[in-house]
Amino acid sequence: MIQVLATALTVVALVAALWSLVLVITDRPITLATKPTLGLAAVVVLLEVGLLVQAVVATVNVLGVDRGEMNLATFFGYLVAVVAVLPVGAFWALGDRSRWGAGVLAVACLSVPVMILRLDQIWATHG
Repeated sequence: MIQVLATALTVVALVAALWSLVLVITDRPITLATKPTLGLAAVVVLLEVGLLVQAVVATVNVLGVDRGEMNLATFFGYLVAVVAVLPVGAFWALGDRSRWGAGVLAVACLSVPVMILRLDQIWATHG
């Protein structure tokens, strides 16, 4: 795992979650017709690209060397989940035209730092 990228992804995910919570509080649905939601969509896409890069690097690193006591099933489970949670949350948020669509996206964004932290904990046990 790239620790600098993991930290950057955590910060970006928290910014996106805060942005989504502001949309919930101001009672604005997620639509791609306004500047605030287009900006949020751009941040979510940037976050997803970073997560994909991290997933590829982590997969190459795990498969390339002996990881000793590392639980590979748990590690890859979290790796797949952290990459999948944002697209699912974003599609759900776009489909829900109430303010709670932004709430769904906020929860999805808040789950990313938690899963990154868990991946780091699993990664630390490798040797």
